[in-house]
Amino acid sequence: MLQSLVLKKLVLIRTLFWLGILAQAQVYTPMLSTTNHWYLTSCFDGCLQDYYFAVDDTLVNGMNHKILDGYHYISRTFLLREEVTEKKVFLTKISPNRIDEYLLYDFSLEEGDEFEMKNPITPFVSNGGLYILDSIRMKPIFENTSRKHFYFSPHPVNTQTVEFPVWVEGSGSLSMINAPGGTPDFMGAGFLQCHFKDDEVFYRVFAEDESCDVNILSVSNFPEPKTTPQIANVNDGIWVRFDHTLNLHSLSILNLQGQLLQQIQMQDIYEFFIPLHHFSRGIYVLFWEQSNKRGAIKFLY
Repeated sequence: MLQSLVLKKLVLIRTLFWLGILAQAQVYTPMLSTTNHWYLTSCFDGCLQDYYFAVDDTLVNGMNHKILDGYHYISRTFLLREEVTEKKVFLTKISPNRIDEYLLYDFSLEEGDEFEMKNPITPFVSNGGLYILDSIRMKPIFENTSRKHFYFSPHPVNTQTVEFPVWVEGSGSLSMINAPGGTPDFMGAGFLQCHFKDDEVFYRVFAEDESCDVNILSVSNFPEPKTTPQIANVNDGIWVRFDHTLNLHSLSILNLQGQLLQQIQMQDIYEFFIPLHHFSRGIYVLFWEQSNKRGAIKFLY
Protein backbone atom coordinates (compact mmCIF):
# COMPACT_ATOMS: atom_id res chain seq x y z
CA MET A 1 0.00 0.00 0.00
CA LEU A 2 2.78 2.40 0.98
CA GLN A 3 4.77 1.49 -2.11
CA SER A 4 1.73 2.08 -4.32
CA LEU A 5 1.20 5.50 -2.71
CA VAL A 6 4.83 6.46 -3.29
CA LEU A 7 4.58 5.41 -6.94
CA LYS A 8 1.43 7.48 -7.42
CA LYS A 9 3.18 10.51 -5.93
CA LEU A 10 6.17 10.03 -8.22
CA VAL A 11 3.89 9.79 -11.25
CA LEU A 12 2.07 12.95 -10.15
CA ILE A 13 5.32 14.86 -9.63
CA ARG A 14 6.62 13.79 -13.04
CA THR A 15 3.34 14.71 -14.70
CA LEU A 16 3.33 18.15 -13.10
CA PHE A 17 6.96 18.62 -14.08
CA TRP A 18 6.37 17.85 -17.76
CA LEU A 19 3.18 19.90 -17.81
CA GLY A 20 5.19 22.84 -16.48
CA ILE A 21 7.85 22.36 -19.16
CA LEU A 22 5.15 22.11 -21.84
CA ALA A 23 3.39 25.23 -20.60
CA GLN A 24 6.65 27.13 -20.54
CA ALA A 25 7.52 26.00 -24.06
CA GLN A 26 4.18 27.23 -25.37
CA VAL A 27 4.54 30.78 -24.00
CA TYR A 28 5.00 33.18 -26.90
CA THR A 29 7.70 35.85 -26.72
CA PRO A 30 6.49 38.98 -28.56
CA MET A 31 8.89 40.54 -31.05
CA LEU A 32 8.04 44.17 -30.31
CA SER A 33 8.57 45.77 -26.93
CA THR A 34 8.45 49.40 -25.76
CA THR A 35 11.86 50.11 -27.29
CA ASN A 36 13.56 47.94 -29.90
CA HIS A 37 17.05 48.20 -31.46
CA TRP A 38 18.60 45.86 -34.03
CA TYR A 39 22.27 45.82 -35.14
CA LEU A 40 22.93 44.19 -38.53
CA THR A 41 26.52 43.49 -39.61
CA SER A 42 27.68 43.00 -43.20
CA CYS A 43 31.27 42.31 -44.23
CA PHE A 44 30.75 42.11 -48.02
CA ASP A 45 32.96 45.16 -48.69
CA GLY A 46 34.57 45.86 -45.35
CA CYS A 47 32.56 45.25 -42.19
CA LEU A 48 29.75 47.75 -41.68
CA GLN A 49 27.00 47.82 -39.09
CA ASP A 50 23.51 49.08 -39.85
CA TYR A 51 21.25 50.19 -37.03
CA TYR A 52 17.46 49.91 -36.96
CA PHE A 53 15.09 50.85 -34.20
CA ALA A 54 11.38 50.97 -33.39
CA VAL A 55 10.66 53.23 -30.43
CA ASP A 56 7.93 55.72 -31.32
CA ASP A 57 4.26 54.75 -31.51
CA THR A 58 1.61 55.82 -34.00
CA LEU A 59 -1.98 54.89 -34.86
CA VAL A 60 -2.97 53.77 -38.36
CA ASN A 61 -6.52 52.62 -39.08
CA GLY A 62 -7.13 52.53 -35.34
CA MET A 63 -4.30 50.06 -34.71
CA ASN A 64 -1.12 50.74 -32.76
CA HIS A 65 2.15 50.60 -34.71
CA LYS A 66 5.83 51.08 -34.00
CA ILE A 67 7.71 53.35 -36.43
CA LEU A 68 10.61 51.50 -38.07
CA ASP A 69 13.53 53.91 -38.28
CA GLY A 70 17.26 54.03 -38.82
CA TYR A 71 19.56 53.54 -41.81
CA HIS A 72 17.43 53.78 -45.00
CA TYR A 73 14.08 53.87 -43.17
CA ILE A 74 14.38 57.46 -41.93
CA SER A 75 11.26 58.50 -43.88
CA ARG A 76 9.19 57.23 -40.91
CA THR A 77 6.69 55.70 -43.35
CA PHE A 78 7.55 52.08 -42.47
CA LEU A 79 5.56 50.79 -39.51
CA LEU A 80 5.55 47.54 -37.55
CA ARG A 81 2.62 46.09 -35.65
CA GLU A 82 2.17 42.81 -33.83
CA GLU A 83 -0.87 40.67 -33.13
CA VAL A 84 0.42 38.91 -30.03
CA THR A 85 -2.51 36.50 -29.68
CA GLU A 86 -2.01 35.38 -33.29
CA LYS A 87 1.80 35.46 -33.04
CA LYS A 88 1.99 37.55 -36.21
CA VAL A 89 4.01 40.64 -37.14
CA PHE A 90 3.06 43.00 -39.98
CA LEU A 91 4.83 45.79 -41.84
CA THR A 92 2.77 48.77 -43.01
CA LYS A 93 4.08 51.06 -45.78
CA ILE A 94 2.56 54.53 -45.93
CA SER A 95 2.51 56.11 -49.41
CA PRO A 96 0.89 59.42 -50.46
CA ASN A 97 -2.15 57.69 -52.00
CA ARG A 98 -2.23 54.26 -50.35
CA ILE A 99 -1.42 52.12 -47.36
CA ASP A 100 0.09 48.66 -47.96
CA GLU A 101 0.38 45.98 -45.29
CA TYR A 102 2.58 42.87 -45.46
CA LEU A 103 2.58 39.83 -43.21
CA LEU A 104 6.24 39.53 -42.26
CA TYR A 105 6.21 36.81 -39.61
CA ASP A 106 3.88 34.08 -38.38
CA PHE A 107 5.36 32.44 -35.29
CA SER A 108 2.35 30.15 -34.93
CA LEU A 109 3.68 28.03 -37.82
CA GLU A 110 4.57 24.41 -37.19
CA GLU A 111 7.10 22.17 -38.89
CA GLY A 112 6.01 21.32 -42.43
CA ASP A 113 3.83 24.42 -42.79
CA GLU A 114 4.08 26.65 -45.86
CA PHE A 115 4.60 30.41 -45.78
CA GLU A 116 4.62 33.09 -48.48
CA MET A 117 7.71 35.27 -47.92
CA LYS A 118 7.51 39.04 -48.46
CA ASN A 119 10.63 41.24 -48.34
CA PRO A 120 9.38 44.78 -48.98
CA ILE A 121 11.98 47.49 -49.63
CA THR A 122 15.04 45.25 -49.18
CA PRO A 123 17.90 43.94 -51.37
CA PHE A 124 16.01 40.63 -51.54
CA VAL A 125 13.25 39.75 -54.01
CA SER A 126 10.14 41.59 -52.79
CA ASN A 127 7.89 38.59 -53.41
CA GLY A 128 10.10 35.82 -52.11
CA GLY A 129 7.67 33.06 -52.97
CA LEU A 130 6.55 29.99 -51.09
CA TYR A 131 8.72 28.43 -48.37
CA ILE A 132 8.48 25.39 -46.10
CA LEU A 133 9.23 25.48 -42.39
CA ASP A 134 11.73 22.63 -42.14
CA SER A 135 12.35 22.65 -38.40
CA ILE A 136 11.90 24.53 -35.14
CA ARG A 137 14.75 24.27 -32.64
CA MET A 138 15.29 25.73 -29.18
CA LYS A 139 18.71 27.41 -29.27
CA PRO A 140 20.53 29.91 -27.02
CA ILE A 141 20.12 33.62 -27.82
CA PHE A 142 21.82 35.25 -24.84
CA GLU A 143 23.50 33.84 -21.73
CA ASN A 144 21.23 31.05 -20.39
CA THR A 145 18.17 32.05 -22.41
CA SER A 146 16.91 29.98 -25.36
CA ARG A 147 14.22 30.77 -27.91
CA LYS A 148 12.63 29.03 -30.87
CA HIS A 149 14.61 29.20 -34.13
CA PHE A 150 12.56 28.69 -37.31
CA TYR A 151 14.47 27.24 -40.30
CA PHE A 152 12.97 27.60 -43.79
CA SER A 153 13.81 26.33 -47.27
CA PRO A 154 12.25 27.14 -50.66
CA HIS A 155 9.17 25.16 -51.67
CA PRO A 156 9.76 22.99 -54.79
CA VAL A 157 7.35 25.25 -56.73
CA ASN A 158 9.27 28.40 -55.76
CA THR A 159 10.88 29.92 -58.85
CA GLN A 160 11.31 33.46 -57.47
CA THR A 161 14.38 33.08 -55.29
CA VAL A 162 16.54 30.63 -53.36
CA GLU A 163 17.19 31.76 -49.80
CA PHE A 164 17.42 29.94 -46.47
CA PRO A 165 15.79 32.22 -43.89
CA VAL A 166 16.08 31.83 -40.13
CA TRP A 167 13.69 33.49 -37.67
CA VAL A 168 14.11 33.81 -33.92
CA GLU A 169 10.98 34.14 -31.80
CA GLY A 170 11.19 37.49 -30.07
CA SER A 171 13.69 39.03 -32.52
CA GLY A 172 12.53 38.30 -36.07
CA SER A 173 14.72 37.49 -39.06
CA LEU A 174 18.42 36.89 -38.53
CA SER A 175 18.78 38.90 -41.72
CA MET A 176 17.17 42.34 -42.12
CA ILE A 177 14.20 43.02 -39.85
CA ASN A 178 11.80 43.46 -42.80
CA ALA A 179 13.32 40.63 -44.84
CA PRO A 180 11.83 37.46 -43.33
CA GLY A 181 12.79 35.66 -46.55
CA GLY A 182 16.45 36.67 -46.54
CA THR A 183 19.40 34.42 -45.79
CA PRO A 184 21.39 35.66 -42.77
CA ASP A 185 24.88 36.13 -44.16
CA PHE A 186 27.78 38.23 -42.84
CA MET A 187 29.24 38.24 -46.37
CA GLY A 188 25.93 39.21 -47.98
CA ALA A 189 23.11 41.57 -47.00
CA GLY A 190 23.99 41.07 -43.33
CA PHE A 191 23.51 39.03 -40.19
CA LEU A 192 21.73 40.17 -37.03
CA GLN A 193 24.54 40.76 -34.56
CA CYS A 194 22.50 41.84 -31.56
CA HIS A 195 19.02 42.94 -30.57
CA PHE A 196 18.06 45.12 -27.61
CA LYS A 197 14.65 45.34 -25.96
CA ASP A 198 13.87 48.02 -23.40
CA ASP A 199 17.58 48.83 -23.00
CA GLU A 200 18.55 45.20 -22.33
CA VAL A 201 20.34 42.70 -24.59
CA PHE A 202 17.82 40.16 -25.88
CA TYR A 203 19.79 38.45 -28.65
CA ARG A 204 23.53 38.29 -29.27
CA VAL A 205 25.18 36.15 -31.91
CA PHE A 206 28.62 36.07 -30.25
CA ALA A 207 28.80 35.65 -26.48
CA GLU A 208 32.13 37.49 -26.34
CA ASP A 209 30.97 40.43 -28.49
CA GLU A 210 31.46 43.46 -26.23
CA SER A 211 29.81 45.83 -28.72
CA CYS A 212 26.48 44.18 -27.93
CA ASP A 213 26.85 45.21 -24.31
CA VAL A 214 26.37 48.84 -25.36
CA ASN A 215 23.05 50.19 -26.54
CA ILE A 216 22.30 53.61 -27.98
CA LEU A 217 21.18 54.96 -24.64
CA SER A 218 21.50 58.15 -22.67
CA VAL A 219 24.74 58.19 -20.72
CA SER A 220 23.85 57.84 -17.04
CA ASN A 221 25.68 60.95 -15.81
CA PHE A 222 23.84 63.30 -18.18
CA PRO A 223 20.23 64.46 -17.80
CA GLU A 224 17.58 63.00 -20.07
CA PRO A 225 17.36 65.18 -23.20
CA LYS A 226 14.09 66.32 -24.70
CA THR A 227 14.58 63.76 -27.43
CA THR A 228 17.47 61.54 -28.48
CA PRO A 229 18.82 61.83 -32.02
CA GLN A 230 18.50 59.14 -34.64
CA ILE A 231 21.85 57.69 -35.68
CA ALA A 232 22.54 55.47 -38.68
CA ASN A 233 25.86 54.03 -39.84
CA VAL A 234 26.56 54.92 -43.46
CA ASN A 235 29.72 54.79 -45.57
CA ASP A 236 32.67 56.04 -43.49
CA GLY A 237 30.55 57.93 -40.99
CA ILE A 238 27.21 58.38 -39.27
CA TRP A 239 24.02 60.13 -40.28
CA VAL A 240 22.48 62.08 -37.40
CA ARG A 241 19.00 63.57 -37.18
CA PHE A 242 17.67 65.66 -34.28
CA ASP A 243 14.17 66.91 -33.62
CA HIS A 244 13.83 70.28 -35.35
CA THR A 245 12.32 71.85 -32.22
CA LEU A 246 15.59 71.53 -30.30
CA ASN A 247 17.68 74.64 -29.84
CA LEU A 248 21.07 73.02 -30.39
CA HIS A 249 24.30 74.88 -29.65
CA SER A 250 27.06 72.35 -30.27
CA LEU A 251 27.75 68.71 -31.00
CA SER A 252 30.82 66.74 -29.90
CA ILE A 253 32.22 63.25 -30.30
CA LEU A 254 34.17 61.77 -27.40
CA ASN A 255 35.81 58.44 -26.75
CA LEU A 256 34.83 56.28 -23.78
CA GLN A 257 37.57 57.93 -21.71
CA GLY A 258 35.84 61.30 -22.15
CA GLN A 259 38.45 62.77 -24.51
CA LEU A 260 37.11 65.26 -27.07
CA LEU A 261 37.75 64.00 -30.62
CA GLN A 262 35.58 66.26 -32.76
CA GLN A 263 33.30 69.27 -32.24
CA ILE A 264 30.66 70.85 -34.49
CA GLN A 265 28.97 74.20 -33.91
CA MET A 266 25.23 74.04 -34.62
CA GLN A 267 23.04 76.71 -36.20
CA ASP A 268 19.65 75.71 -37.62
CA ILE A 269 21.02 72.33 -38.74
CA TYR A 270 19.23 69.21 -37.53
CA GLU A 271 20.04 66.49 -40.07
CA PHE A 272 23.60 65.94 -41.28
CA PHE A 273 26.41 63.51 -42.07
CA ILE A 274 29.50 63.28 -39.85
CA PRO A 275 32.54 61.71 -41.60
CA LEU A 276 34.44 59.32 -39.34
CA HIS A 277 36.81 57.65 -41.82
CA HIS A 278 39.78 58.84 -39.71
CA PHE A 279 38.36 57.09 -36.61
CA SER A 280 39.14 53.55 -35.56
CA ARG A 281 36.19 51.17 -35.39
CA GLY A 282 34.76 51.16 -31.91
CA ILE A 283 32.35 52.72 -29.43
CA TYR A 284 32.05 56.50 -29.10
CA VAL A 285 29.87 59.06 -27.34
CA LEU A 286 27.84 61.69 -29.15
CA PHE A 287 27.39 64.69 -26.82
CA TRP A 288 25.14 67.68 -27.51
CA GLU A 289 24.13 70.89 -25.78
CA GLN A 290 20.79 72.66 -25.92
CA SER A 291 19.87 76.02 -24.46
CA ASN A 292 19.38 74.58 -20.97
CA LYS A 293 20.17 70.86 -21.25
CA ARG A 294 22.92 68.48 -22.20
CA GLY A 295 22.65 64.95 -23.43
CA ALA A 296 24.77 62.09 -24.74
CA ILE A 297 24.37 58.65 -26.25
CA LYS A 298 26.82 55.90 -27.06
CA PHE A 299 27.08 54.64 -30.63
CA LEU A 300 29.07 51.98 -32.43
CA TYR A 301 31.07 52.91 -35.54
